[in-house]
Amino acid sequence: MSEPIAGNHNDLYEIETSMDELFETLQQAGISTRGLFVNADAGFDAESFRQTCAQKEVVTNIAHNKRRAGTDYILDEDLYQERYAIERANAWMDSFRSLLNRFDTTSTSWKGFNFLAFIVLGLKKFNKTKKSR
Repeated sequence: MSEPIAGNHNDLYEIETSMDELFETLQQAGISTRGLFVNADAGFDAESFRQTCAQKEVVTNIAHNKRRAGTDYILDEDLYQERYAIERANAWMDSFRSLLNRFDTTSTSWKGFNFLAFIVLGLKKFNKTKKSR
């Protein structure tokens, strides 16, 4: 989760800074980025983003942006279809009204509510039991 930024911005707004922060967090946790992959939609199809990932040996699987000419990157369609899990997680996050409407005024409280939502969603996932009929 990156820091909230005021205003309307596209997906690639200061993406290098956000990715550097993410990579630093992974490094502090002792997690290697080598061999990780990013499965992203066409909004992230930018050379700078691909290069930032390549520097950390992160494999990119990004849909081609039709407005961008001259890209010859391979897209693994089967892997790309798995992006649904990410979109579903985003929809679950939107179910928490305090996160969606941004009632809080500080980034610390916003991040705290996000962490709380992650915990609730994780507990629901881990505690899932089969329903009896």
